[in-house]
Amino acid sequence: MRTRTGLGLAAVASCVALAAAVTVGREGGSAASPHTLPKGPYVALGDSYTAGPDIPDRHGRPAGCERSDRNYPSLVAAGLGLRSAGFKDVSCSGAVTADLAAPQTTDDGVNPAQLSALTASTRLVTLGIGGNDIGFGPLLTTCVKYGVAYRLAERIASGAADRAPCRGRYVADGTDEIDGRIGAVGRRLSGVLDDIRRRAPAARVYVVGYPAILPAEGTGCAALGLAPGDVGFLREKEQRLNAVLRRQAQTAGAGYVDTYTPSAGRDACADAAVRWIEPLVPAAPAAPVHPNERGERGMADAVLRAVAATH
Repeated sequence: MRTRTGLGLAAVASCVALAAAVTVGREGGSAASPHTLPKGPYVALGDSYTAGPDIPDRHGRPAGCERSDRNYPSLVAAGLGLRSAGFKDVSCSGAVTADLAAPQTTDDGVNPAQLSALTASTRLVTLGIGGNDIGFGPLLTTCVKYGVAYRLAERIASGAADRAPCRGRYVADGTDEIDGRIGAVGRRLSGVLDDIRRRAPAARVYVVGYPAILPAEGTGCAALGLAPGDVGFLREKEQRLNAVLRRQAQTAGAGYVDTYTPSAGRDACADAAVRWIEPLVPAAPAAPVHPNERGERGMADAVLRAVAATH
C-alpha cells in the first residue's frame, strides 16, 4: 500500500500432491516442494504489499516499482517450481486499481499497465490491490499526527483528551469518509476481475487480502504512535477493506486468500522476532508499515494453501 512519490492441473492426483506439499504455518524453509506442483504461467498483480519494497534484493523494471525477489509472488513461483519464463511479477509500489489497466509513472521509470501481462495461456493470477485506493498511507500518517497531538493534550488536560481524534476527522454527521472509499474499491475491483477473466479465461484467479497491521484487540500500539481509540478505528477499516475484497472475489468466481488470520499477533505492534509488518521505524529490511521478509513468506504460504484447497 506504499503511496506514490482456475490454475490448470493434469489430473486429480496432482491436487493431492499439491495439498501434501504445501507447508502450513511453518517459518523458514520453502513454502512447498517444487517438483510436485503444477506449472504456470503465473502473473502477479498488485501494489507495494505485493512488491515488497526495501526487502533485498530488488529485481525487475522499472526500478521505481521496488519489487523484491523475496516477495510473496517470487516465493509462490518458487513453490510452484516455475522458471522465469513461467512467472511474471508486474506488481508496483504505489499502484491503485486504475494502474492495472493503464501505465503507472514511478520515481524511476514507467510500469506498463499490469493487465497487459495477461494472455490466454496464463493459468494463475494473484491480485493484491485496494489499500492505495482508500489512501491508507496518508490516512495512517494523519492518524499518527493526531496521536502526537493526543499525547500532548493528555498531559495538559490530565486525561480529558479525545481518545479517537483521527476517527473524528473522517467520521462526521453519520458519514464515514473511509467507508465511502472502501465501497468505491469494491466497484472498481469488480470491473478489474471481469477484465482479468476476459484476458486470461483459463486462469485461476486469487485476490490476496492484507495481513494484520494492527493488533486484533486492545488500544495499545506505541510502535505506531496512535491515540488509543484510533488503533481500533484503523483496524476496523482494514478489516472492512478485506471483507469487500473477499466479497468481490467470491462474486466474480475468484478465490480469496486470507492473510489476516495467519498474521494475527504478528502485526506492526508485535515483537520484532515474530512480526510480519514493520512499524514506523523498521527493525528489519522493509518499508515502514509494510511486510518484512517473514511477512512475505507468510503471505506466500497462504496463497499456496489456497491453491491447494481449490485443486
